[in-house]
Amino acid sequence: MIRNLAIIAHVDHGKTTLVDQMLRQAGAFRANQQVEERVMDSNPLERERGITILAKNTAVRWGGTKINIVDTPGHADFGGEVERILRMVDGVLILVDAAEGPMPQTRFVTRKALALGLRPIVAINKIDRSDAEPLRVHDEVLGLFIDLDATHEQLDAPFLYTSSRAGTATAELEQPGTDLKPLFQAILDHVPSPKGDPDGPFQMLVSTLDFSSFLGRIAIGRIERGRVKVGDQVALLPLGEPGLVEGEEFERNKVTRLYTFDGLNRVEVDEAEAGDIVALSGFETIEIGRTFTAVEHPERLAGIAVEEPTISVDVIVNNSPFAGREGKYVTSRQLKDRLYRELERNVALRVEETDSPDTHTVSGRGELHLGILMETMRREGYEFQVSRPRVITKLGDDGERQEPYEELTVDVPEEYMGVVMEKLGPRRSEMIEMRNPGQGMVRLTFRIPSRGLFGYRSEFLTDTRGTGIMHHRYLDYGPWAGPLAGRKRGVLVADREGSVVAFALGNLQERAQMFVSPGDLVYEGMIAGESSRPGDLDVNVTKEKKLTNMRTTASDENVILEPPRQITLEYALEYIEEDELIEITPKTIRLRKRVLTANDRKKAARAARVADAS
Repeated sequence: MIRNLAIIAHVDHGKTTLVDQMLRQAGAFRANQQVEERVMDSNPLERERGITILAKNTAVRWGGTKINIVDTPGHADFGGEVERILRMVDGVLILVDAAEGPMPQTRFVTRKALALGLRPIVAINKIDRSDAEPLRVHDEVLGLFIDLDATHEQLDAPFLYTSSRAGTATAELEQPGTDLKPLFQAILDHVPSPKGDPDGPFQMLVSTLDFSSFLGRIAIGRIERGRVKVGDQVALLPLGEPGLVEGEEFERNKVTRLYTFDGLNRVEVDEAEAGDIVALSGFETIEIGRTFTAVEHPERLAGIAVEEPTISVDVIVNNSPFAGREGKYVTSRQLKDRLYRELERNVALRVEETDSPDTHTVSGRGELHLGILMETMRREGYEFQVSRPRVITKLGDDGERQEPYEELTVDVPEEYMGVVMEKLGPRRSEMIEMRNPGQGMVRLTFRIPSRGLFGYRSEFLTDTRGTGIMHHRYLDYGPWAGPLAGRKRGVLVADREGSVVAFALGNLQERAQMFVSPGDLVYEGMIAGESSRPGDLDVNVTKEKKLTNMRTTASDENVILEPPRQITLEYALEYIEEDELIEITPKTIRLRKRVLTANDRKKAARAARVADAS
């Protein structure tokens, strides 16, 4: 007996914590075993940020039934992970916060799950929150199902009230739960068994990949039909239209290892049959979306469709004066190999070559999606530069230019509502909905061009004094919104190479917010701070105090410096303009001008003005 289930929810609604408790209560850990919190978030970046980035498999046994569970990301930027994972399961557990209700990403992943005909179970989570309103949220979830054209069977979904931190679930609010038994029972009752015929010819779709230095590539997916044994000769079909493959060349090889999941471990087995989620090795050219079949019956399954990327950046070899000082991998060949290796796992990513061998265009689902890739590469020892993100436009039916639009949901205290609407106006946003539940927080929903969100997050947090919450998800393509205002302030650009001196910063900080501190190394063309006025300024941040034997009234002023602004990767992507780049190395993130010398920048600006005038 097998059940295959994916857990989907908006970011931070408690998916990974609930999987923790399911593993504990199903006896996946020994009584005295030391287990970290959010055990499924195994990647160091996931642990630091408290978010799930990669979908992961686990399995628990309840009674005589094996339940395969997939924990999925909540950010729409990682929607590519969710879309391919849903092909492996027969049911979904939709987790919704009892105070926040269905959020944009809940809608995004629920739409995908309902369209695939999966049976949902709804868990209204965090009912122990002080501001929880589970009954209101129950109605909102039903409203969401109706909006998404759910079938009658899907609308009959069971509702449970859970607390993933406490590890309890109940079907009736009046009877508080003591454990997760009602949840396990609902999974057995409402998630259908896999439909595949175990006696038919073998067939399996590759839904995700893993890599082992010992075994090479490992394919993970659900066996749709038939059985597979270690040592069996199977075929790996190329991508293409579903149906019987005739006349095409395909790879044949033996299955060298076969694994199923149990708790957090992979267990080696000799044989697996239809319905189970397995990992198998033995092929070098495994790709996501390809089909494994029996050699005598090569029938291809439909591949995995993933929504197109909406944002792209240029990844350039580091050519700054400090290039090669901190990184291990700095050449264009190493950078190219690493980007193409990422494509094997990251199905929502695209990499294209440009006219220059030093530059590759990388496209993804959002700034976070691209930012996580850059942060991972940086930690692996790569050194590179990145341009400002730009949206991917396309032509409409009548040949008009179109750009991606996002649905932006903002929760803000009432007193900051005016300033948020005032800032979003010039960014070409259009309000769709405004709800005030009377709790002091107002929920505003906007339709806004993706370009309009560049650089807005840090401004939003400042305007709302850190009390606002914003989430956005890709909506659709719409008409080009026209020019948008860029950064209002100019930057301070270092005019020579050297070490930053406190004396120089003391004179500059009255009219700027600095990005560097005393002792940092700078080079000509590097951005050292943000000016308080429009227009860029070339400054000398290495200027030392002249030491003479003449006495002055201001002999030794004590220079008190404000702390510099911390430059994170996300902030840098939002901040820079077209004529600037981010230099990313394993130790530092620097902002710089594309053209480093001041004279060359003036010549380029003059040439641009002449071109505009003509």
